[in-house]
Amino acid sequence: MSSIVIPKKGDLLISEPFLPDPNFERSVILICEHNHEGSLGFVLNKPIEYHLGDVIEEVNGFESKLYRGGPVQEDTLHFIHKAGQVVDDTVAVNDGIYWGGNFDQLLSMINTRQVEASDFIFFVGYSGWAPGQLEEELKENSWIVYPQASPYDVFDSSPAHLWRKVLNNMGGKYKMLSNYPIDPRLN
Repeated sequence: MSSIVIPKKGDLLISEPFLPDPNFERSVILICEHNHEGSLGFVLNKPIEYHLGDVIEEVNGFESKLYRGGPVQEDTLHFIHKAGQVVDDTVAVNDGIYWGGNFDQLLSMINTRQVEASDFIFFVGYSGWAPGQLEEELKENSWIVYPQASPYDVFDSSPAHLWRKVLNNMGGKYKMLSNYPIDPRLN
């Protein structure tokens, strides 16, 4: 019997090819928190048709695309970035990957052109798991853990190709999984 790999902050969760939950079909999720209280992350490869300026007027042309971070609290806005500790209250997720911070300060920095849109990803909602829930889903083989994502994986990869790319990078059986069709009947 093989043991499950428990994700840590900074890891990626990759949905298995036939995960039946439409919220997470072929998803890649950055884990920003995993502890005794549960887990929280953001789906990196589900952009929506809006930009930050479509939902917050105060950003004056900051053309950062919005993503659906997950099915939890879709009326909330979150962000990750690679701008370091330039924003107060930022949480380091991994080397070169940061989560959140003082949003009012960020708005001021956006409007004074102190930060680049390409350094930020904004999410509507998030993905969350109660204590022990993610571990159960891992036992059911719903997820594959990709250890310690790089800023390149998170910020510089095409969302449309991220799921396949990360599995390919893992090699072996995962490379084979990356080629599974969405509908195996079409194979």
